[in-house]
Amino acid sequence: MKRILTAVVLILAVFALLFFGQLWMITLAAALVAELAAYEYLKLAAVGAETHGAHLRIPLWWMALGTALAFVVTLPNFPVEAQLPVLSALTLILFAWNGFRAPLIQVLPDTAQGLFGLLWIAYPLTLIPMLWKQEDGPALVLFLMVCVWSGDIAALYIGRAFGRHKLAPRISPGKTWEGSIASILGSMLAAGLVLWVSDTLTARGNMILHITEPVWQTLVLAAILNIAAQLGDLLESAVKRGAGVKDSGTMLPGHGGILDRIDALLVASPVLWFALLLKDYFGFGRF
Repeated sequence: MKRILTAVVLILAVFALLFFGQLWMITLAAALVAELAAYEYLKLAAVGAETHGAHLRIPLWWMALGTALAFVVTLPNFPVEAQLPVLSALTLILFAWNGFRAPLIQVLPDTAQGLFGLLWIAYPLTLIPMLWKQEDGPALVLFLMVCVWSGDIAALYIGRAFGRHKLAPRISPGKTWEGSIASILGSMLAAGLVLWVSDTLTARGNMILHITEPVWQTLVLAAILNIAAQLGDLLESAVKRGAGVKDSGTMLPGHGGILDRIDALLVASPVLWFALLLKDYFGFGRF
């Protein structure tokens, strides 16, 4: 029951933000999620280091500051070109901090793990507000969320009922090929439903969920996003298994940690961004 209630509250909050929020609200919400997930990452990385007899030295203030700045430089007043210099400066600050405070053998791994935390968590989530402010952005972000959520649900129930062949037993023993295929089909089915709702609303003059791309592009995009989401789930499982923990945290009742809930999104959102760039480059039209 906790799992269902938590899911309902989160879904309603996402829908309210997407269709009634403003850019600063979307950015603030994504930044808050990123900060919480980054905190879980630090704890996860620390446990993993201790497992191998080391002590992680990534300061909390650096991760919090780096995550916040990743979002600040995406605001309209900042040029896109500012992102890379800010990331470089953050890396050098952590490098210097570790260089003078940590054992020399830990300087490189601690700095690398800190940088990886920003690249894995903060920067993919900055794409959510950036996607939202595109033309028909709310529909675009909703499409992304629906593809991720529906695939996850299909994999869970179909895989549990009919799964026989292990997908990646070394990383996640519970996942099966049957569940994985069901996940792709579930995302495509959900994408088709979103497209049908969009066409129905548009025919009545309501452009809140406006989608213009052909059906085949929508279905192909849904399948690509689902595969990316499954990869994101598996990658987080690999990190957790390496650290010897089951969940990234306990912040979400019945769901584990924040990182457990957004792992798929951390790969799917950059893939969607890149897919849109390719669509534009090859003249396939907008979403």
